[in-house]
Amino acid sequence: MIIYILATFIVSAVCGFIFTPLILDFCQRKNLYDIPNGRKVHKNATPRMGGVSFFPSMLTASLLVLLFYPGIEGRNLTLNIWTVSFLMGLIIIYALGIIDDLVGLNALTKFTVQILGGCLFPLCGLYINNLYGLFGIYEISSFVGIPLTVFMIVFVSNAINLIDGIDGLAGSISLITLTGFLVYFIHYRVFFPTYTILVAGLIGALVAFLYFNLFGKLEKNTKIFMGDSGSLSLGFFLGFLFIKCASDNTAIWQTRQEALLVPLTLLFVPMADVVRVTIYRFIHHKPLFLADKNHIHHKLMRAGLTQHQTLACILCLSVFFVILNYLLYTVLSSTWILVIDILCYSLFNMGINTQIQNHA
Repeated sequence: MIIYILATFIVSAVCGFIFTPLILDFCQRKNLYDIPNGRKVHKNATPRMGGVSFFPSMLTASLLVLLFYPGIEGRNLTLNIWTVSFLMGLIIIYALGIIDDLVGLNALTKFTVQILGGCLFPLCGLYINNLYGLFGIYEISSFVGIPLTVFMIVFVSNAINLIDGIDGLAGSISLITLTGFLVYFIHYRVFFPTYTILVAGLIGALVAFLYFNLFGKLEKNTKIFMGDSGSLSLGFFLGFLFIKCASDNTAIWQTRQEALLVPLTLLFVPMADVVRVTIYRFIHHKPLFLADKNHIHHKLMRAGLTQHQTLACILCLSVFFVILNYLLYTVLSSTWILVIDILCYSLFNMGINTQIQNHA
């Protein structure tokens, strides 16, 4: 198993290193740059379509490795309806992101397409059907689970999109989350080869992108942002893994009490940031969908941290919640763990606020 996962990762990373310079040249020829403004952190016009490489790199590597996987009889790969709906939805969201990067789309259009993409899963019978004791709730009906599923797809997609505000942040957060899902799937020996291979492929594509995003130089035409083509695709992929992990399907794997806690933990920081910003805007009577500079990375930079220090701080925070929840799981229920997470995150933000006041 591990050799196929490593092979997928390596092939995808190589594809990313091949595709990204081609995308950089395309952006330069077509003058496709992310222009600085009062809300954005960067100071110079930067190519913005790095995420275009994610899907082809992942798919190329996954197909090549699956062709050599001995478990596929006669070299015929069978895709179930969930996989087909996922790939259809990913293609739709990927196209949405590319169009947005090229010509720009309004929030309503993007929300509408994301909702349609999220609806594909319940239509194929895949939706959240169990909360595993969270707030004392276990099995839930389809009337609750289906809208909850669509909401979570849109929520996670936009959480990744909104946290993509400084170099490496959305990519690194997604890298941690994907690695967590990969380890979890391997532990239970499920979703192999298809989904495990796809996750490994996306990890490889992300590693290649992060090299250009973090270490590239504008003057050498080697620096690039992922753009909405990347952040929306990543968010949709992670939203699908959230639903796949949380869905209680004994035909695939046993009922697991941590099934909902795992994706909540892996995605806690970007999701909590969206909730906090939304509450802040509501309390201060600001438009809920108006872009501002109140996200966690903006606040840390106002507190005096550099971009790279901010990135390291948020990544450490994400790893902290993973370790904390892993340790608490054996002694506390999911409800209390979530409450503790919220308290810790609130205290962290209070500390940032204090530091901002001292730094002003």
